[in-house]
Amino acid sequence: MQQSVMKAWWDSSHMAGGNAAYIEELYEAYLEDANSVSQQWRSIFDNLPKVEGVELDTNHSVIREQFKAMAALGPAARAGASQSAPAAVGDDKQVKVLQLINAYRFRGHQHANLDPLDLWKQERVRDLELSHHSLAEKDFDTRFNVGSYAIGEESMTLKDLFASLNRTYCGSIGSEYMHITDTEQKRWLQQRIESVEAKPQISRDEKVSILKGLIAADGMEKYLGAKFPGAKRFSLEGGDSLVPMLKGLISHAGAQGAKEVVVGMAHRGRLNVLVNVLGKNPSVLFDEFSGKHDESLGAGDVKYHAGYSSDFATPGGNLHLALAFNPSHLEIVNPVVMGSVRARLDRRNCQDGSAVLPITIHGDSAIAGQGVVQETFNMSQTRGFQVGGTVRIVINNQVGFTTSKIEDTRSTQYCTDIAKMVQAPIFHVNSDDPEAVLFVTKLALDYRNTFKRDVVIDLVCYRRHGHNEADEPNATQPLMYQKIKKHPVPRLIYAQQLIAEGVIEEHEVEKLISEYRAALDHGACVVEEWRPMTEHSVDWTPYLGHDWDVEYDATISKERLIELGKAITSYPETHQLQSRVKKLYGDREAMVAGEKLLDWGMAENLAYADIVSRGTGIRMTGQDSGRGTFFHRHAVIHSQADGQDYMPLQHIDSEQGRMEIYDSVLSEAAVVAFEFGYATAEPGTLTIWEAQFGDFANGAQVVIDQFLSSGEAKWGRLCGLTMLLPHGYEGQGPEHSSARLERFLQMCADHNWQVVVPSTPAQVFNMLRRQAIRPMRRPLIVMSPKSLLRHPLAVSSLDELTDGIFHNVIDEVDEIKPADVKRVVMCSGKVYYDLLEQRRKNEQTDVAIVRIEQLYPFPHAEMAETVVNKYKHVKDWVWCQEEPQNQGAWYCSQHHFWSSIPDGAKLTYAGRAASASPAVGYNAIHNQQQKALVDDALTL
Repeated sequence: MQQSVMKAWWDSSHMAGGNAAYIEELYEAYLEDANSVSQQWRSIFDNLPKVEGVELDTNHSVIREQFKAMAALGPAARAGASQSAPAAVGDDKQVKVLQLINAYRFRGHQHANLDPLDLWKQERVRDLELSHHSLAEKDFDTRFNVGSYAIGEESMTLKDLFASLNRTYCGSIGSEYMHITDTEQKRWLQQRIESVEAKPQISRDEKVSILKGLIAADGMEKYLGAKFPGAKRFSLEGGDSLVPMLKGLISHAGAQGAKEVVVGMAHRGRLNVLVNVLGKNPSVLFDEFSGKHDESLGAGDVKYHAGYSSDFATPGGNLHLALAFNPSHLEIVNPVVMGSVRARLDRRNCQDGSAVLPITIHGDSAIAGQGVVQETFNMSQTRGFQVGGTVRIVINNQVGFTTSKIEDTRSTQYCTDIAKMVQAPIFHVNSDDPEAVLFVTKLALDYRNTFKRDVVIDLVCYRRHGHNEADEPNATQPLMYQKIKKHPVPRLIYAQQLIAEGVIEEHEVEKLISEYRAALDHGACVVEEWRPMTEHSVDWTPYLGHDWDVEYDATISKERLIELGKAITSYPETHQLQSRVKKLYGDREAMVAGEKLLDWGMAENLAYADIVSRGTGIRMTGQDSGRGTFFHRHAVIHSQADGQDYMPLQHIDSEQGRMEIYDSVLSEAAVVAFEFGYATAEPGTLTIWEAQFGDFANGAQVVIDQFLSSGEAKWGRLCGLTMLLPHGYEGQGPEHSSARLERFLQMCADHNWQVVVPSTPAQVFNMLRRQAIRPMRRPLIVMSPKSLLRHPLAVSSLDELTDGIFHNVIDEVDEIKPADVKRVVMCSGKVYYDLLEQRRKNEQTDVAIVRIEQLYPFPHAEMAETVVNKYKHVKDWVWCQEEPQNQGAWYCSQHHFWSSIPDGAKLTYAGRAASASPAVGYNAIHNQQQKALVDDALTL
């Protein structure tokens, strides 16, 4: 009897036949909220047979297979597997209603009213139609349980529910969040969105504030257009809602306790944001349009690249507001902002990101098209680069330069789809509905502050003019621009709405417009919330006005070196080291005891120990920085017993500075940009980025060109970032030989940075300490070694470290009489040891070898004092390098070499012939070339 009942139940149920997808959706809803399905289905799922080792809430694929298996079993077996199943399921439409709710959550955004121009038409989504769920208008008066739909009612008529779903998910906001796997986050978002049907009550004051923002955005652009016709300004017109959006976001952040906000954005709308959000004086901007400038500020940059800082009044008190400088490589500023925010968080000892908010503003084509976006998203939750989440805003004007065809700009439905890689919620919003914009702005910030993750707002708008104001957009977008010409500006649309609502009178609107125009004429700050800067937390004064010759004392006693050496070789007895690492630490203990000379790794770690003991922080990142790519640093040691790591440098003394070393993500562009941002915001920390191999810096060339080498000249931005770039010809082929020294030397001018090639442990010790102790903050580019890390001649005694001096030039070290010298060979880096060993082998006494350890700024005075005065009689001078003739230092620095040698002397080149490739790939040819260049340099 029981078997016949089970058979009847099964045959009549939805478990029979091809309903696997339907059951899956229902089961997914059950896993998220058991009350979201009917009692009959809940009973079925509650009584599913348990599978040993399987948790039903984490792996439903096994359950799906069980359903299939049950369908294939005979009635008796099915009865045994599900003895408690009801005799009949019924209530089919209730289940369909729950599916309808889920469909709107998943796909409602595809029917949302997002485009102000109503040109963007998405394909029909059948999942959002009643008929797709076997429902119809005849069911409108039937009440259904709404499950987890957070409207505040347990049941609704289908008519009311359907209308509510459309208001919530298909209005001016398109919400994408169902790709998030964390149920708590999804439930939180559903509660916030559904409880108010994506349209909360807004006070009169807030509405007037929004209107003022729109008036300011529109008024600024019209004023500039009339006063400076044809001038490039990359107008915000069409995306005017950005101004009230940013002001609302900043105000809300301050109310929640933020102390600083850092903004990164490209050109579009930048001038508007500078004046109407950050409070830059319009008169200053107008002077820039007129061609006036302060000659003391260096080379300068175009006005729509400029940054700015101010303080901003919020309900939670004043906060510091900074807009980062940005070149034309649009998205590269994003990791710069992240780095700046991380530095500010570290300075405030804020671990969760609550004290500082990063905001990045993107273009629709740029966020989809530029790879650094992916790199930055990928870093967002990693240990060394977390900032507590970023609010990312896309000014989506639906035109990439001149390309409006989506299939030409991306391969995804939305430009924001890249954000799904980190499961960021995405809110698409029609910019002509500024109240919806304000809603998603607050929602986004609350999500970021609650879950410490990135969130994206896609501000769907349009571009009223061409790419710039001199461009003619009708040539490429005729239909779009015919519609734009007829489309009212956002300020007018919203003003008419408020007048209709009785919020404001028409004459009051006209008064606000006139007052803003008068304020621009007056030229003073037009932002009511602007305050003079007092809230920023770092003092750059000690580092201003210094050049390379600034005096500093970096001497250190041998006794102190021994103390530091003991500290960095100490670790808990329970920390079990790997055998090679244990031997290395044993060797370091012998170095401290004076039983062995110092190698590179020991000298480097001693430098870090001294720096942090002085209270200065150190931050180092790179793909293998903890141990060192070449197994030499081992500043972070890993226990073989439990995998725990330990950093002796964090245990120098109780008052030491912060010591952080992070193995970074496999990125150069985003990581170097992040570290640049960190260094520009934190002068009291020695910030270091280490390349796995020096030529990997190629991937960060935009950062090096547009920020690191020229940031001070263009923007007056000081930066003490140190780059360690392994360099040296060891026969490892084109990709692992050269750090492209020539590129860095080519960019040398105005004492913009230091380019050094240290050759001894003592030199690296004092080079790093000089960068931290000397009160000057400019980048340090280090051509760091590979084979010298263990070279038997590249060693130093403790005594060689104590003078605290980095020697820019090192004269001959062997006992060679100057009077006997007939040739002087100048060189840098590893090739010195090749020359030295060969000369000793040749027993030559007529060739002196001079090392130039700092190639820029070139040490002319030290060359004259240390070298040239000793060898005035020598007429034969040679520059020897490992790199090909068209690379390395020869082409970019030979004018320095010429000016350094005695009058009447000749200068010749010894090195590899010019080459399109940095190095050969065959080891035999490498060895042949290396021997030839050494012999050429030494043979008179």
